[in-house]
Amino acid sequence: MPLPNYKDGSSLNLISTIGRVLGYKSRYKPLKILNLSELKGSKNIVFILADGLGYEFLKRYGKSSVLEKNIKGKITTVFPSSTSSAIPTIQTALSPQEHGMTGWYMFVKELEGIIIPLPYILRSAKPNKSFSLNKVKDIKKVFNISPFFNKIKVKSYFIQKAEIINSGFTEAVGGKAMKLGYKTTKEFFKNVRKAVNSNKQKKYIFAYWSDHDSLCHKYGTSHKKVLKNFRDFDKLFGSFLKSIEGTNTVVIVTADHGQIDVPKSKIINLENHPKLREALSLPLCGEHRFAYCYVKPSKEKQFKKYIKTKLKYCCNLYKSKDLFKKGLFGAGKPHKEFLNRVGDYILIMKDNYGIYDHPEYYPKKYYHKGDHGGLSKEEMYIPLIVVKV
Repeated sequence: MPLPNYKDGSSLNLISTIGRVLGYKSRYKPLKILNLSELKGSKNIVFILADGLGYEFLKRYGKSSVLEKNIKGKITTVFPSSTSSAIPTIQTALSPQEHGMTGWYMFVKELEGIIIPLPYILRSAKPNKSFSLNKVKDIKKVFNISPFFNKIKVKSYFIQKAEIINSGFTEAVGGKAMKLGYKTTKEFFKNVRKAVNSNKQKKYIFAYWSDHDSLCHKYGTSHKKVLKNFRDFDKLFGSFLKSIEGTNTVVIVTADHGQIDVPKSKIINLENHPKLREALSLPLCGEHRFAYCYVKPSKEKQFKKYIKTKLKYCCNLYKSKDLFKKGLFGAGKPHKEFLNRVGDYILIMKDNYGIYDHPEYYPKKYYHKGDHGGLSKEEMYIPLIVVKV
C-alpha cells in the first residue's frame, strides 16, 4: 500500500521544485528524481496535468506512446488521491492539511453543511452558473488558497476548460495568471502553444486536461473509448512537441492521481446497512474509495463493531487523528478547521471496493466504474514525464 512521499517523491515536491526555479522557495524539498538543473535556463516551463492519468495505466496501456517513452519515473500523489486534494496542492504548493480541502464531499462546519468544494456548491445543489457558495462565504475564507501563480516571479498562464474557467475555485487559484479557456483537446494544445510563443520572457504555463478522468469514471479504465481518447491525446501531444521545437521549453506531464476499476459486485451501498447508517451523525463524506465518518458519540461502539465484523473484508478503519499524526495529509501548519473536515474515523477501501452513501434527495443514483481516492498503486502512483524542446 503506497503512502504519499512528501519527503522528496510526491506531486507536492514536484511543484516545490518548479517553484524554486521560478523564484519561490517552498518548505518542501525538491523532487529527488528531477534535478533543478533540468529546469534552469529554460525559457518556458509547461506543466500539463492530465487528470486521472496514472503511472500504472500508462505502463499497461500506453506502451510505445510518446508519453510513455518520455517517462522519467513514478512519484506519488497526495492523500487522499483525490482531485479535490491534489489540484489545490499543485495550485498552492501546500499540502492537503495546509490548504484544508479534503475530498469531493466535505463537511464544512462554518457553512453548516456538506459541500462539493471544487465547483464550490452545496452537495444538495445542482452545478450551474447562477449558484455559488461565494454568495454565502468567499472560498478564500473557507480554504487556505494562496495561488502558486502569485508566489513565482515570472509571467504565467492558466489553461483550463472553458466551462470552469470562471468558477469560484479557478478564480481563487488563478491569481495573476492569464487565463485561456478551451473546449476540445485540439484547442487545449493550441492554447498551450499560443502561451509558449506569446513573448520572449521566461514563463510558467499550467494546463489542465480532464477528459481521461471523466471517461474512466463513466466507462472504466480499459474501455475502448478511454483507450481511444488516450491515443488521440498522445498523438496531439507528439504534434505539439514538434510544433514548439527550438523554443527552449521544458514540458512536464503528470497527473493528480490514477484510477482503479470498481466492479458493481464490489460496491457497498449504505442503504443496505441501516445499523451502520444509524450510528452516523452525517452522511459519509470524502469519496467512494475513502470515507470520512462522523459518528454519534453514543453509537461509537456500535459503529466500530459493525465495521470490524460486517465490513472488515472490504475496508480498513482508522481514527482520523491517527492518520493526521502519521503525516498522511502532509506537513506544515494545518488549516484551523482541518480535523473537523476529516471526521472521527476514516474508511479506506481494500482491493477494488467502493462505498456509497447516496442522499435520499438524489433523483438518480450513480456509480463510478473507475474511481480513485484510496491507497492502491493504481491510484497513488503518477508518472513524471519530462521533455526538453
